[in-house]
Amino acid sequence: MKPLEAQIHDLIEPSIAAMGFRLVQLKLNDSSKNRLLQIMAERPDGSMTLEDCEKISRQISAVLDVEDIIPTAYRLEVGSPGIDRPLVTRADYEKYHGHQAKLETILPIHGRRRFTGEIQAVTENTVTLKVDGVGHEIPLADIQTAKLVLTEALLKKAMHG
Repeated sequence: MKPLEAQIHDLIEPSIAAMGFRLVQLKLNDSSKNRLLQIMAERPDGSMTLEDCEKISRQISAVLDVEDIIPTAYRLEVGSPGIDRPLVTRADYEKYHGHQAKLETILPIHGRRRFTGEIQAVTENTVTLKVDGVGHEIPLADIQTAKLVLTEALLKKAMHG
């Protein structure tokens, strides 16, 4: 059986796509007091308004209420990825080639788990980050979390497309 996050993703992604948005990231966080389902989505052009978030939230809530796959009470948060967005897919790394990224791997690579550097190259299965002048080839499957680093170049890209 698939993990609950994957089940939720498979359940809500078609609804989000049908509304004209792209599901960027889904996280289900459990704490001792409550469960939080965080959804990041955006329009194909990368924009997102508060009204868009509300519309997606209502749609997702309806789908999840009908399917009832989350066994306990939860809170739903819908937001945009923002400028210093998470990098989730290979296409995300390709789109931001040349920009700074911060990532953490599941297991150490070259003796470390945290890397911050320029996205130099992207292949089918790896991303190469230039860290302190040295290229580190990191398997995409080994990346636990990754996001863009807010830089002047990234702000310019966000403002000018």
